[in-house]
Amino acid sequence: MTTDPLEPTRHVPVTEVMARPAEPAPEPTHHLPAPVITIPSRQNRSRVPWLIGSLALLAIIGAGTWYWWTAGTPPVQYKTALVDQGPITAIVTATGTVNPVVSVQVGSQVSGKITQLMADFNSVVTQGQVLALIDQQPFQARVSQARAALKSGRGNLAKAKNMANQRKLELDRMASLRQQQFVSQSDLDLAATNFRDAQAQVDVAQAQVDQAVATLDSAELDLGYTTIYSPVNGIVVSRNVDVGQTVAASFQTPTLFVIAQDLTQMQVDANVSEADIGGVAEGTPSNFRVDAYPKQFFEGTVTQVRNAPISIQNVVTYDVVITVDNRALKLKPGMTANVTIVTAKKDNPLRVPNGALRFRMPGVPVDRKLTQVWLMDQEKQVRQVAVSTGIADSLFTEISEGTLKEGDTVILGIETPEEQAQKKLPPGFDGGPRMR
Repeated sequence: MTTDPLEPTRHVPVTEVMARPAEPAPEPTHHLPAPVITIPSRQNRSRVPWLIGSLALLAIIGAGTWYWWTAGTPPVQYKTALVDQGPITAIVTATGTVNPVVSVQVGSQVSGKITQLMADFNSVVTQGQVLALIDQQPFQARVSQARAALKSGRGNLAKAKNMANQRKLELDRMASLRQQQFVSQSDLDLAATNFRDAQAQVDVAQAQVDQAVATLDSAELDLGYTTIYSPVNGIVVSRNVDVGQTVAASFQTPTLFVIAQDLTQMQVDANVSEADIGGVAEGTPSNFRVDAYPKQFFEGTVTQVRNAPISIQNVVTYDVVITVDNRALKLKPGMTANVTIVTAKKDNPLRVPNGALRFRMPGVPVDRKLTQVWLMDQEKQVRQVAVSTGIADSLFTEISEGTLKEGDTVILGIETPEEQAQKKLPPGFDGGPRMR
């Protein structure tokens, strides 16, 4: 039967539902009882992960609490040293140049061409020995010209004297005639004037002769300068010219030779900084080394502390002269010397390592007006002690005043965790030096 979807649904009463025919009851059968398996409910299964997570969280919290309780803040480990007595030598270091005590620069006062050389490097020369010759022909020509000028001047002088004598005779004659009234007064005055002019010409001629003599002396002097002589006894250290070279002495005297008077006595010109010059005095012992003999120390004495400052790029130094014996002739002029000057020395003062004076306790304010060290007693307690210092070297500083005594323990620094771990390792397992 087809149902129209537009037709309204009809509700049938329950009584009209046909009853289902009853089925026959099954015959009873005997079966074994089946095992009963209890399956946890869905609510119980959802609690297991939460329980495991809670136990893990409690374990982590307990482990962290135990580590914090047992570890704590590690104790501070200090680097320490003992206060002792020992030698202290205060020194000043500088660099200098080895030079002869007396070094003479031989030059030329005239210009010309070098024609001969009689000395070379390392030549032993004596005072007055000829070292070089400059071309003399131009200077000889000047001498001849000056001599001719002198002869001409002397001739003019003789002529002027003759003229003066003639004027004197004329004046005397005019004076005699005037007394006899043979000449007028004007003629007598004219004769007197001519005589005075003749005397003036004699003076002029004499001056010309003197000038010619001076010119001749100058020309002869320049001719003598063409021969270069040694002014002292010594050794030629430097020769700056060759044969045929022209030297020009227009503005300054050119240096031809450098002669060291005595190489057995040398000096070191050391440049000491202004911060260290206060401890350097004449008579102070010193030693130095040169690169030619790196294992040998040369002993010397400070003989002069020059007051003239030397300023190079705003760095002020002073020249300190150190005299040294060079009888073995090992030291040569121009060598660079590494100088050590002993400014103070004590044999057995109370001393502390320099690191104890530089140490600053973290978090403790520093009084820069006082010199203080940190002292550790036998109970590992630290305290600050004020001291007064004396001389110092590269390792130790003298304690001149204070409560420190020999055997006290002073603090040099604080050990880092790496250094503490390094101390715990057995020998041979330190892994070598660490690069920072």
